[in-house]
Amino acid sequence: MPFDLIAGSVPAFVLVIFTFGLLIGSFVNVVVYRLPVMMQRDWKIQAREILEIDPDKADQDPFNLAFPNSRCPHCEHEIRPWENIPILSWLALRGKCSSCKSPISKRYPLVELACGLLSAYVAFHFGFGWQTAGMLVLTWGLLAMSLIDADHQLLPDSLVLPLLWLGLIVNNYGLFTDLQSALWGAFAGYLSLWSVYWVFKLLTGKEGMGYGDFKLLAMLGAWGGWQILPLTILLSSLVGAVLGVIMLRMRNAETSTPIPFGPYLAVAGWIALLWGDQITGAYLQFARF
Repeated sequence: MPFDLIAGSVPAFVLVIFTFGLLIGSFVNVVVYRLPVMMQRDWKIQAREILEIDPDKADQDPFNLAFPNSRCPHCEHEIRPWENIPILSWLALRGKCSSCKSPISKRYPLVELACGLLSAYVAFHFGFGWQTAGMLVLTWGLLAMSLIDADHQLLPDSLVLPLLWLGLIVNNYGLFTDLQSALWGAFAGYLSLWSVYWVFKLLTGKEGMGYGDFKLLAMLGAWGGWQILPLTILLSSLVGAVLGVIMLRMRNAETSTPIPFGPYLAVAGWIALLWGDQITGAYLQFARF
């Protein structure tokens, strides 16, 4: 498909980005599974060095985002290229391993589809340009972080901090806001949740959230400026409270059960970046009546 046709046709551009988003979604699945394992292996190696314990040979084997090749967790069957086509391979295999016929989680194609749809909407919303490129990178990062936090209650610095710096860099060119607003957004984002954390800890003696949440809100502030922070905090708190209660009821869990806050921050920040002005304007207009 010629470059000029893609740039000049909204449907063609959205379709290309949707397809590319599916491929990125497949990689997001890899990141979500492997990055926490890589971090745990590094922690174990560092702990053994500090305690002067001989390293575990299993932890010395190469393991990163590229190596080894993906395998079935049940039979160690190596996933071949034609078995790794986003969504289509899962449908063709009927959700089962081609070797041992063990079920493959529906989460894999759902993450790929979600990544494709989110990417397509970003392309539709911003059109052909640098804003789409920047927002796509942020969207993919937020999706990976949200899933990792949901699984492990962990927001890796290796994802959050590079995106924080990238937000400041792109806004040096005024991509989403001016640099001054981005700098204050990063500062205010971190400080606001850091303050809530310490007030809560001093009053209750418990930790209400993790430091990763501070960094995530700082990152969102670096992308959208300080202006999106009130809406982001409000939306994430409302959605987190409602969904948190529902999840606890469904699992019959106690109210002290920790619930990851990162996914709610990520969703709220993404919404605020795309529709923050419209939501704030609608609220102010409604408040006048």
